[in-house]
Parts: sequence; structure tokens; C-alpha cells
Amino acid sequence: MTRPIATKTVVDAVTDDLRGRILTGSLTSAEAVTELEIATTYGVARPTAKAAIEKLVGENLLVRGTHKSARVARLGPDSVRDIYLARAYLESEILRRLATSRAVPEDAVRANADILAAASSGDLALVEPDLRFHTALVEAAGNERIARMYSSLMSEVRLCMTRVQSLHLLNSESIHAEHSLILDAVAAGDAEGAARILDRHLATARERLAEALGE
Repeated sequence: MTRPIATKTVVDAVTDDLRGRILTGSLTSAEAVTELEIATTYGVARPTAKAAIEKLVGENLLVRGTHKSARVARLGPDSVRDIYLARAYLESEILRRLATSRAVPEDAVRANADILAAASSGDLALVEPDLRFHTALVEAAGNERIARMYSSLMSEVRLCMTRVQSLHLLNSESIHAEHSLILDAVAAGDAEGAARILDRHLATARERLAEALGE
């Protein structure tokens, strides 16, 4: 039987590469992101370059004023606090509901184990399993609209996590330990305890990153 595979459009491929450059810091707010530059760099048509830029503007990774070129959004203390607060609103309520039924997502358990396994590969290797852990909690709620809301934050969440790890603000042991406490509280049916641990967990990353970025 033929197995279907996902294919990328040229727009998606260019968008993914640009996103990666933004997340790793190789593309910064000091550089204008123009349709001509993108078309030339990737050997694509101007409409393709424009579509890729618009997708990243929609993800809040690029910003563009009227009649101005797009630039990488500056991640400052206020932005960091906004992003983490939005996460806290969504994730805390989800944990309360998961704890009510003592539903511990297996995907979250596996992702948390992967955090320790990834430690030897460097700090940036922690971003992917860390992101999977939190995403697994959200998806376990089984609410399509909440999942879409969280997905709309995903690029900015990943950007924050990447900055946290590139600045060496959190280590694998502390992340794993706090995740484990969250899962233990859910398993015990402690809804408020799970939400409280999560809030503390996010607040630590939030304030360390906000302080490191400074104003």
C-alpha cells in the first residue's frame, strides 16, 4: 500500500529556513528583510518571498510598518513577559482540568525523559523536548480551539526557549525536576498544586530571560 507523505511548498521551505535563522539569531533586527533579498538569497520569485515574509509577520517573528521593510521583531523584557503570561493563562487552566481526571499525558512523560537524554548535546538541544512537553499538556486537553490558540504562540514560545538556552539560563536537571513535579501533581489530582508549580516554572524562565535581555 502506498503511504502518503507530507510535501513542502516552496513558500513553506523558505519560511522554515527564515524562521530557523531568526530563532538561532543569525538573522537579527539590524537587518531589513526585503522581498528582493529573500528572492535573491533563495532563488525564488518575488511573490514567493512576499508570502514567506507575510507568514512570519503573522507569527510575530517579523514586524513591518507601513511602507517599511520587515525586520526581526525585537524580543525585549515586555514582550517576554507578555508571551509567558499568555502561556500561563492557557497552560494553568489545562493542568487544572487534567488533574481533575488525574490524566498524565504519556507524550509529556516521554518528552520530559528526553530532556535529560538531550543534555549531553548542548543547551539548545533542550528546546525541542521542552517544547514537546508543554505542547503535550495542551493537546491532552482534547480541545481543538485551545490547541489552535496555543499553536498561534508557538513561534514566539520557541524563540523565548531558544534565547533561554542560548544564554544558559536554565539547565536540564532543573527543567526536568520541575516538569516531574507538575506531572506528579496531576497524577495526584492536585489541580491547584499543578497550576502553582507551572506558574513558578514559567516565572523563573520569564524573569531570568527578561533580566538578561534588559532594557
